[in-house]
Amino acid sequence: MEEANETSAMTPKHGSSAGLTLRAAQDCRLDLVALGEVMLRFDPGEGRIVGARNFNVWEGGGEYNVARGIRRAFGLRSGIVTALVDNPVGRLVEDLMLQGGVDLSHVIWQPFDGIGRESRNGIYFLERGFGLRGGMGMMDRGNTAISQLRVGQVDWDAIFSSGVRWFHTGGVMAALSEGSTELVMAGMEAARRHGVVVSFDCNYRPSLWKTRGGREGSVAVNRSLMPLVDVLFGHEGDVAATVGPASFGPAWHTLESYGPMAERVVKEFPSVKVIASTMRQATTANRNCWGGFCWAEGTVYSGLRFDDMEILDRVGGGDSFASGLIYGLMQGKGMQWALDCGVAHGALAMTTPGDGSVATLAEVERLMGGGTAGVQR
Repeated sequence: MEEANETSAMTPKHGSSAGLTLRAAQDCRLDLVALGEVMLRFDPGEGRIVGARNFNVWEGGGEYNVARGIRRAFGLRSGIVTALVDNPVGRLVEDLMLQGGVDLSHVIWQPFDGIGRESRNGIYFLERGFGLRGGMGMMDRGNTAISQLRVGQVDWDAIFSSGVRWFHTGGVMAALSEGSTELVMAGMEAARRHGVVVSFDCNYRPSLWKTRGGREGSVAVNRSLMPLVDVLFGHEGDVAATVGPASFGPAWHTLESYGPMAERVVKEFPSVKVIASTMRQATTANRNCWGGFCWAEGTVYSGLRFDDMEILDRVGGGDSFASGLIYGLMQGKGMQWALDCGVAHGALAMTTPGDGSVATLAEVERLMGGGTAGVQR
C-alpha cells in the first residue's frame, strides 16, 4: 500500500476553523446531533443472501454512523434524532446503539400495531462482494417510523437550546419522503437560529430517489437545502442545476479541477464554507484506491492517499471520513489535519465488518503519521 500526501502552499495555520464559528464545548451538552434513519443490517458474511442460513446483525444509517464515529472513535458527545417502532426489532436496534455510546434521549418511539402495517423498522441486507463480484445491498425500508415523522414532532429549539455544537444530516434522510425533506429543513433552520454549525452529506442513493425524480429530484432537494449548509460532503453534481456527466464525472477527483468545482458551488451558495469529498477507485470489490479532497477559504487540500488498499467491508467508509473531518474541525486542528483524519478514519473503518467504525483515535493518528500494519505489542 503506497501513501502520498499533496498539499497546497496556502494551507492555513494549525488551529484554523476553516471560517466556521463553533460554540464552546463547555457551554454545550452535546458536541454533535445527527438526524437520520437507523436500520438493522443483516450480513451473510462471505456468502450471498440467497442461500444464507445465518446472518450477523449490525445497526447502521448514513447520518447515525457519523454520530457513532464521533463518540466511539473520537470520544466526543453525540446524539441521534430518529424514530423506531417499539417492538423487539426496534429494541434490538436500540441495544446496538447503546453499545455505540450515542445519546438516545431524542429517539421517538412509535407504537407497534402487531404486523407493521401502520409503521415498521427499516432493515437491509448487504453482500460485501469479493474480487470481480461487487457488493450488493437490498433495502427493506418502506413505511418506516422515521419516514413518517413530520415537522412539529421534533422540538428542535429544545434540542439546540440545551447546547449543541454541530448538526449533521444528509441526502439519505431527506430522500425517505417529502415529509422527511421538510423535517431536514426544519432541523437545519433551527440549528442556524441557535448558532450551530450544519453539515450535509448528499449521499445520493438511486433506490431512494427512484419514485422522487431520480438524480434530478435529488439535485432539486439538495439545492433547496444548500442555503442552510456550512459544511458540504459531496460535489458539484449533487447541486448542479444542469445535471449531466460533465457535472459530476471523474474529473472532479483531480486536484486541478477540484478548486474550480468548489468555487462554482460557493459562488451560488455562499453559506457553504467547506466542501469535502472522498476519492475512491475500485480495482476489485476488496481492493480500492482511497483518498479525499476538500476546499475551504479559497484553498484546495489533497488528503492522504492509499493505493491498492485492501477492504473487508466498504459500507460506512464515507461516513467515517465525515466524522473524522468533523472531529478535526471541532478540535481546531486545521483543515489539512482534519482532512487527513477523515481519510485515515474512513480507511480503518473499511477493515472491519459493519457500518460503524471500531477504530480508536490513537490508531487513526498512527495511520496519519505513516504507521504500518505491523503487529503492535
